[in-house]
Formats: sequence, C-alpha cells, structure tokens
Amino acid sequence: MRLPDCQNRLIEEILSVQSEVIVVLHNGSPVEMPWLPKVKGLLEAYLGGQAVGEALADILFGKVNPSGKLAETLPCKLSDNPSYLTFGNGEAVEYNEGLFVGYRYYDKKEMPVAFPFRYGLSYTTFVYSNLTVSQSEISDSDTLTVTVDVTNTGSTEGKEIVQLYVRDLTDAVQRPLKELKGFDKVSLKPGETKTASFTLDYRSFAWYHTGIQDWYAKTGDYEIVIGGASRDIRLTQKIHLNTKKKLPLNVHMNTTLGELLSDERTIPFGLDFKNRMDAFFGAQLTPRI
Repeated sequence: MRLPDCQNRLIEEILSVQSEVIVVLHNGSPVEMPWLPKVKGLLEAYLGGQAVGEALADILFGKVNPSGKLAETLPCKLSDNPSYLTFGNGEAVEYNEGLFVGYRYYDKKEMPVAFPFRYGLSYTTFVYSNLTVSQSEISDSDTLTVTVDVTNTGSTEGKEIVQLYVRDLTDAVQRPLKELKGFDKVSLKPGETKTASFTLDYRSFAWYHTGIQDWYAKTGDYEIVIGGASRDIRLTQKIHLNTKKKLPLNVHMNTTLGELLSDERTIPFGLDFKNRMDAFFGAQLTPRI
C-alpha cells in the first residue's frame, strides 16, 4: 500500500516550504498516506481517464461541487486489513475474513481508519431530519418504507448521498454492527429540502443460513441507521420484525440452557430443566459461616 518513496519524499519536501498543500491521488486502490495530517486537503481521483485533468481543475477551483463517496474504506496501513495474516500464503489464498470485510471489519474491531466507507466532503453542508418508517412492526411478507429529509444548509448547490444501514439487535448470530442496504442521491440548492426514500423487505434484514440453504432473519428488534458515511451516523429508528420462518431444531447433549430458553419450541423443557437444577443445587448449598 506504500507509494513510491520518491513521491512521499516529494510531498514532504513541498510541505517543508509550503503549508497550503492539496494532494491529488491517482491510484487503483487505497494507499498509505504518512503525510496526511500535514496537508490541507486530499482529492481522491482514482483512475479517471482521459479528461481527468479538466475534471480535477473544475473541482479544485470550485466550478463543480464534488459529491462522490468512497466505495471502500481507506485503512491507515496495510497490516490493518482483515486479510493481512492469511492473504498470499504460498500458492493458496484463503478468504478467512468471511463477512467481516471492509467497513464491517473495521467497525466491529473499533479500529481507526484513514477514511471510512462512503466518506466524502462537499463545498456545502447537509442536515438530516424527520426520519420516518411506514410501520414500527412488520412481518416477513411486508415491505417497509423509510424516508428522511435532507436540507442544504450551506450557500452552494450540492448533492448528498444518503445511506441506509440495518443493525441486527437480536443476537441470533454473529453479524457486522451494521450493513448497507440502500442509498439515495439528492441534488439540493442552498436552503432546499428534499426527501430521500428507501424500501426494505424481509431480505433486507436476513442473512444466509447454510443449514436451511435460504435467507433467514430472526423475530426481534432491528435498527434503521441513516448517515452520510459508515461512521457519520445522523438518525436511527428501531423496528420489530415478526417472521414465521423457523429453523430446524437440533438439540443434543451439548445444547445449552440458554439455547433451550431462546426457542419457543423448547422453552417448556428448558424451564423444567432449570427448575430441576435449582432444586438440586439449592438442596446441596449450605450458608457460609
């Protein structure tokens, strides 16, 4: 992830004689930026093609208001990547990170990053308000409509990409803290307000269960999370999902009491087992003098 040493040195030499420095990156993937705290601005151009120079000039001189958002997280260094310890191990490449790639990994680890997923600045500012959901409780056959108002509070016309994430509060299985489920781009004049809208269904809350070879979401609470980036969360709203889909029972000698009590089909057996345990251990215990 390192830039050629000569390029890092060039930036450092310029910074030694000029503090007003904007770095423009032309790169095909994230790079390490040891000079980042010292520069006044960073323009991520990626690989823009033939007319990239004119486009950059329009942005740098304010002719165009930038509205792009990062499609990936920019980590601070190579070793921060979730694949660092297993990628490139001889002739075999093992994808051991599973669900926890990109922002899902960095958020779960609470790890600092150079720039988070979906990050991007503008020459204006936006305020989010009035998050509404069409209903607070849905079934697995319903659709949920989510709306949020966005206001341009600056003095320049601009575009904002509103993002909707879903957070699973059921603790049914280990999942990312939140997952992107939709986004809506709105163009706003100074002082103008528009409404971003999203439609969610059962699949929006589900994860793929290999045991049933189908998508599954447990009955329980979920949170609708609205933000301008994965780490720029503005509004949240809790909803409740009721599903008729049941996972097959798999009770064995190592099934825990907690697992028995968490499924309505085994609660009576779990309570009976718990009462027997309480009676047995209660009879054996004696107060300490």
